[in-house]
Order: sequence, then structure tokens, then C-alpha cells
Amino acid sequence: MKRFQNNISGFLIALAAILPSCAQVEVQDATHAPVLNRQVLAAVQSMPSGGGYEASQKAVARLAASVTFKEGVIHQDLKTAKASFCSGATYVVLLRVINQLQKNNSLRLPTKTHARYANIGVKDGEEIFGRWNANGPGTAKFFSDLKCGVNFTSYAHAQPGDFMKMWWTDAIGGKERGHLVVYLGSAGDQIHFWSSNQPNGYSRKSVSKSKIKHVLFSRLTHPERLKNASLLSPKDQFLADMLRKDSTWAQVAAQCHVKETP
Repeated sequence: MKRFQNNISGFLIALAAILPSCAQVEVQDATHAPVLNRQVLAAVQSMPSGGGYEASQKAVARLAASVTFKEGVIHQDLKTAKASFCSGATYVVLLRVINQLQKNNSLRLPTKTHARYANIGVKDGEEIFGRWNANGPGTAKFFSDLKCGVNFTSYAHAQPGDFMKMWWTDAIGGKERGHLVVYLGSAGDQIHFWSSNQPNGYSRKSVSKSKIKHVLFSRLTHPERLKNASLLSPKDQFLADMLRKDSTWAQVAAQCHVKETP
């Protein structure tokens, strides 16, 4: 635990150094974030930098080839994945959190369920990665179905280490333009986050709240329920349809049990 706390402290110091000075208070508050959020931040810290950005089926195939399940552990060779994309980057963070929870005996996944998490070569809406990678509220729907987290919209209640889906326009689904990230903090109108970002790939970035039309935070709160993925159907039709169908915020809120506050 001491080593983990030291890693987080080093990460926060480094993060504060590269963000605007006015953001240091908010970023340093991450030390008071929920323990699971701090594990998400530790996973972010362990990720490589750069590599370029590419949102394509080829990028998904490369990521699938880089993730393997052997002897009860999900292995990642991100050097072979090269250019990355936002949902893939955040999913790898989730996998690293799962590995750490398993190592700490905080989570025990049945072998078949554990292997499902490593199965990335699937279509949107299929299996676990396909749910996470789907247009719309993929992460939020996954958390809601497993009852392993909470989904909310309040910036005031967001904590560093929350997963965060942003929509740049009002369109949700087939015509959407969005971004899936790990929230790092805020300062005034500026939101700071980590993901695979254009054009550099794995990196930290900041945007103005005024550029975001819709935001949805998802916080992991019950990691023991990640094992409930064994109960998921092979396909989530609501998320699979997001490739070609439009949705509304009301539908998203209902499907994902979205609240204003966590």
C-alpha cells in the first residue's frame, strides 16, 4: 500500500507540473479521491506516452493482437499496438485496474469471465470490449448493467479517476462526435483529462466546458461485481444499434440509470 501511495503522489506532482498553475489545487485533491479512483490514476500513470492517434478497425485489430489472457492474467504489449484510440486506451486502463485488484486479492474472476475481458476482436455492442467501445454511453451502460459503478453528470461531484464520456455535439449514436477519457481535474472552465487524444495518442489534454454539449461520468464503486460480466449476453442490442441509429439523452439516462450526482 505504501508503494502504491508513493506512486500516486509522484503522478500527482508530475501532473500538476504540466497543467496550468491554477489547476494545481484541483489536481492535488486527487489524493482525497476514492481509493478505486486512485487505482485508475495509477493505471494511467503506468501507460506509455504518444504513439499517435488512429480511430479505425485496423487500430482495434492491433489492440486485440496486443492483449492476451494467460495463466489467469491479462497481458498487454502496447508497443505492438502503435497508434491508439480513446475507448481502447481507457479500456486498457480498466484491464490494468482489474489486474491490480486480482493481485491484491480484491477481485476473483472466474477464468471464463476473465478471458472475456481480454477478448477485444469483437464488434460494437458485443461481449465486454464491444460494449465499452460502442458509440453512445458504452462505459456507463456496462457499469449500470453490472451494478459495479455509478453514472452521473455533475462536474461539481466529479473526482480525478472517474471515466468521462464527452459529446462535442447534441448527436448521440450514429452521427455522434465524442471522446472517452479519464478525468483528471478542473480549473475554472478548463477540464483536464487523459486518453488517446488527437494527434499524439496517449497523453493528457485540456478543453473548455463550453465545447462539451453532454458529459457523462462513470465511477467504479463495486469492483467485486465485475464478475457479473459472466451474466452478460453476447450482444447488447441498444449499444450495437448506436453504430447506425440516433439516440436521445433521455434514452441514455434511462438505459444507464444516470443521475445528476453520484
